[in-house]
Amino acid sequence: DRSFKSFADLKGLKIGVTAPNSSSHFFVLYLMAKAGLMPSDASFVGVGGGERAVEAMKTGEIDAISNLDPVITRLQRDGAIRIVVDSRLPRVNYGIFGGTNPAAVLYARQEFIAANPAAIQALVNAFYKTLRWIATATTDEIVDTVPVEYFLGDRAIYVKALKANLLVYSRTGIISRQGMNSALKMMATFDPDLLDKKIDLQRTFDDRFIKRAAVLFDDPTNSDLELDERRPEVDLSSFRD
Repeated sequence: DRSFKSFADLKGLKIGVTAPNSSSHFFVLYLMAKAGLMPSDASFVGVGGGERAVEAMKTGEIDAISNLDPVITRLQRDGAIRIVVDSRLPRVNYGIFGGTNPAAVLYARQEFIAANPAAIQALVNAFYKTLRWIATATTDEIVDTVPVEYFLGDRAIYVKALKANLLVYSRTGIISRQGMNSALKMMATFDPDLLDKKIDLQRTFDDRFIKRAAVLFDDPTNSDLELDERRPEVDLSSFRD
């Protein structure tokens, strides 16, 4: 809609997000809060991250959308949307959040982590190896590993979407202190339960496993590989391929 001038114009709109309480939902809530709006000033519809989202936007079921690729690239190509903020661009993230803002992360309940350290380490190892591979692979090599169901019917769209996102992929998998603070600041703008709360971020972001993955695969790019002496050790011998 060409009449959109600021995030305050989101008031009263029906906004499509991947799912309630997802990162795409939180992103809109943060933008609304910065414009002085409350979460209740708009309505939200979970539309997923595939054809359903494309259809919802094109048929007018929703007025605006906060979503991921390849949905956004597809809608943009079809002339169905006008992008007003693009978090695929690092400079945009720095402008909005003052730095990086971790969104797609591996998370689990503390009880599960404590009871299943080998399973957690195996998952983190897989993610770490994938990130390192993505950093050196060609676009076609990456797309060749993706099931065709994710292409939204057009491989070229997925290729274009991937290229648009490569700059925001982590190379190390480590969430920086700035990233932790950025995530907390974002959440606190619209979640009253977090206002004026003292939260120890070191207890909510556990980087033991990603640091061990870097050591295990002998990667020199992680600058801080010391194990946290305050946490129990995990035997690495059972985590090798």
